[in-house]
Amino acid sequence: MTDQENKDEYRKAAAALKSYDEATGEFRLPKITASGYGEVAERILELAAANGIEVREDAALAEMLVKFGAESEIPSEALVAVAEILAYVYKLNGKLK
Repeated sequence: MTDQENKDEYRKAAAALKSYDEATGEFRLPKITASGYGEVAERILELAAANGIEVREDAALAEMLVKFGAESEIPSEALVAVAEILAYVYKLNGKLK
């Protein structure tokens, strides 16, 4: 494990996901739109709160998604977990009935 990986292991991780296309009103395969550790993670959470976006905390999943980076497609091994979380969040946000 590198020094950076060791530091990242102890910092908060966050990833922003998007699968809903506002322009077409359709759902698509989710994509990571932002991700990071520490201050970046805090900023992602602040922006979500400021925009009324519900957040679901899952440290293990966030950790995995951050490693893939922004603008990445969701890896197949995470699709089921991500789909469940997105359904939960979209339902809370009123976009899923």
